[in-house]
Amino acid sequence: MNIDLTLLHSNTVKEIDITNIYNIDKSYFENTDIISLNEVKVEGKITRRENDDLEFEDYIACSINGDMIIPDSISLEEIKYPFSIEYDDFLDENCKNGEKALDIFQFLCENIVLEVPLQFTKVEDLSKFHGDGWKLISEDDYKTSGNNPFSDLLKDFEEE
Repeated sequence: MNIDLTLLHSNTVKEIDITNIYNIDKSYFENTDIISLNEVKVEGKITRRENDDLEFEDYIACSINGDMIIPDSISLEEIKYPFSIEYDDFLDENCKNGEKALDIFQFLCENIVLEVPLQFTKVEDLSKFHGDGWKLISEDDYKTSGNNPFSDLLKDFEEE
């Protein structure tokens, strides 16, 4: 969905209100860990401001809130992960070259993808994650067990 910025550039309006609830199509985040993004709440405005070079540029100030559905890092089940972003910056890079429009979905996805955690899990019972000759253990169990297969190698490094 493109937001037309020509009224702002011609000084017909002082600001463009982008407050809305957006449902973002999966095509915008297909190469990420995000499974779905529904009802992304945006509250904000686009205005014209003077930059460091004393030129007027499009400026956006908004808050972006919602829940993304991502895979659990351990069980791969779909889980809801809440996010909240405060964004305020000039829009130079976000507008298409030579166009006076902002693709709000592209803008939102670029900023939401930065909030995706590298690892996130809600699994508390690790005992059901095991296989032939292996099992998943917590960090605490690992530290207290003293059963480190690399302990002999670590001793060699400590001696040097």
